[in-house]
Amino acid sequence: MYATTGAESDPAISAMRASVLYPGGEMAVEERPVPDPGPGDVLIRVSAVGVCGSDAHYVRHGRIGNHVVDAPLILGHEAAGTIVAVGPGIAQSRIGRRVSIEPQTPDPTSSESRRGLYNLCPHMRFFATPPIDGALCEYVTIGASFAHDVPDTVSDDAAALCEPLSVGIAAIRKAAVGMGDSVLIAGAGPIGLMCAQVARAAGVTRIVISEPDPARRAAAGQFGATEIIEPGAPVSSVDAFVDASGVEAAVVAGISALRPAGRAVLVGMGADAMTLPVTVIQNREIVLTGVFRYANTWPTAISLITSGRVDLDAMVTGRFGLDDARAALDADRTPGSIKAVIYPGLSRSVSSSADRPASDTEKGRDT
Repeated sequence: MYATTGAESDPAISAMRASVLYPGGEMAVEERPVPDPGPGDVLIRVSAVGVCGSDAHYVRHGRIGNHVVDAPLILGHEAAGTIVAVGPGIAQSRIGRRVSIEPQTPDPTSSESRRGLYNLCPHMRFFATPPIDGALCEYVTIGASFAHDVPDTVSDDAAALCEPLSVGIAAIRKAAVGMGDSVLIAGAGPIGLMCAQVARAAGVTRIVISEPDPARRAAAGQFGATEIIEPGAPVSSVDAFVDASGVEAAVVAGISALRPAGRAVLVGMGADAMTLPVTVIQNREIVLTGVFRYANTWPTAISLITSGRVDLDAMVTGRFGLDDARAALDADRTPGSIKAVIYPGLSRSVSSSADRPASDTEKGRDT
């Protein structure tokens, strides 16, 4: 149980609503206890949760690699909200702050964390990765340093989508492209479009997106693409290739399009093994690497949003209440869908951004 402080305090609350996934793919909205913030933690009232392809994969297939849904699980790791309580060691002044949640808790003593690569920590506890619950509920806790303050100009939707934007930032950093460079991106889903927006913000002047779906090809130009092609179409030499599809043919084509000493970055989750053009990689001295989540990206993400160099609000194509979480998870099957957002504070879906729940800033809350 907790109580907030300030001009508009919430009453003490001990229970919350949560959307729970069960083994076998069934989902139900249930009552769960509100978590208590431990030492160094903050308690966040969740305002918005973006739907990721991994969430849908858990529902449809029950597992991703070695992570298996063998017990009830709360999905959702793209999240934002407002701090309503703090644990021991955290200043009370953080209560009322709107935040974007970096949904991971690494072990700060691991060698990976000490090197600054905390995303690779072998002891990571990551939202919505079994057995760790995620954010499709009304309240969550997270370490205070992983709750990033956002300014009033950033919407709840955009604050939640800092998470997939961070994947794009991590990918373009690995691609090492900037002013005047060129990049080929395979896939115009949410991550591919995030990569395109980040590349444009970095000064990349030629952004080629390869995508088989006509509706997604039509949207790609809005989010940074300068050339939009169908898979298999020829591409002249590029400085970097980012795969956001997980499709073997796309990876092979992308690597083959690289100039000598170009960089290939694998982001999309596909088959566990692929046959790659080793001779091309060797003879051109291609740098081949992967991206696994992100580290130290949120300040950049928030800066890109507030400066207007990326537009996350325009990527939201579906808005759902908690009771309609399953429909939100299937929204990717709707032609033209880019990103669905769920509002845990609402029961049913909304038709437009004007109908979404107001943020605490919009309510006039002291932030």
